[in-house]
Amino acid sequence: MIRFKTTRFGELEVSEESLIYFPEGLPGMREQKRFVLLDYKDTDIKWLQSVDSPEIAFIVIDPFSIEPGYSVELPDAMRKLINLERPQDVAILVILRKEGDSIIVNLQGPLVINTSNRTGVQLVLDSPEPRVYNRTA
Repeated sequence: MIRFKTTRFGELEVSEESLIYFPEGLPGMREQKRFVLLDYKDTDIKWLQSVDSPEIAFIVIDPFSIEPGYSVELPDAMRKLINLERPQDVAILVILRKEGDSIIVNLQGPLVINTSNRTGVQLVLDSPEPRVYNRTA
């Protein structure tokens, strides 16, 4: 078990098997390599909480739940980096952020996770554009 402190959730204790390891870190945060996914209430939304930096956490969601036609092509180098051999072992998440009354979905930077070995990578795509969802719509 690993015990660590967070600014949002207080002290957490998780099993090592629940960690997601990003060997290259995240773009702009290369030192952030170990994360854990935390459920958010009874929704499809989750928190991706850094194990090493208590203040770093991202709100994430499966992009297919909001954009059914979304697709990601994983380059061979990234597939090798996370040892992805079987398509059924892939999970894709995208980061959400709130701006005023809108929710911005970052479809240009999907997180691709190999669920069999819990290793991930964040891609940086040229397209599609981030989508804006208004709370009032």
